[in-house]
Amino acid sequence: MTQRLTPNAEAIDDALADFAQAALGGGLAPEAAERVADAGRLRERPGEALALLERARAAAPGHPVPLIALYRFYFYGHRLAEARAVGEGALSIVRTVLGAGFGVEPPPRDAVRYDAAVRFYLFTLKGLAYLHMRLGELESARRRLDELRRLDPEDQVGSAVLLHVLARREGDVDDDGAGASPSAYPARGWAVQP
Repeated sequence: MTQRLTPNAEAIDDALADFAQAALGGGLAPEAAERVADAGRLRERPGEALALLERARAAAPGHPVPLIALYRFYFYGHRLAEARAVGEGALSIVRTVLGAGFGVEPPPRDAVRYDAAVRFYLFTLKGLAYLHMRLGELESARRRLDELRRLDPEDQVGSAVLLHVLARREGDVDDDGAGASPSAYPARGWAVQP
C-alpha cells in the first residue's frame, strides 16, 4: 500500500485496503455475488442477465465486481455507449476511494504496479480511452490518454499503444510530412509515441 499525505490518511488507507480486497472479489455481499454468477450462466438470455447484473449493482453499488460484470456485459454485447457509462461510474467510485489528492502527482511506481485501486483507476481509464475511440470521440480519447501518460509515464499498464492507434485514426503524419507507415507499430512505452 502506498503512503498518502492527507489529513485523514488512516481512513483513506482503510478505504484503499477495502477497495483492494473488493477488487479481488472480497467483501461482496453473497446476494450480489449470486446474481453476478447467475447472470454469467444466462448468456443466451441477455435481458434476464442484465436484470440480474443491475440487481447486483444495486445490492453492492460501490463494489467493483458488479461494475466489472456489467461493463463486460455491455462491452461484449457491442453496447459501447452503455459500457462507457458504467466505466465512468467506476472511475468516479475509485476516484473517491483514492482521495481528492490523487493524480496531482503521478503515483509511485510501486503503486502503479501493486496498488489495486490505482491499477483499477488506470485500467478503467485505458478502457474509457478505447471506448471513446470506438465511439468516434477522438478528443475525449486523447484527454484520457494524456492523463494515462501523466499518471503512468513508464506505461506499466500498456496504454501507449492506444495513442498510436489514435494517431493513425486521426490521420497524423510523421515529422517528415509523410503518413505513418502501416507497419510502424510502436515498441512498448510512451517515448516512441506521438
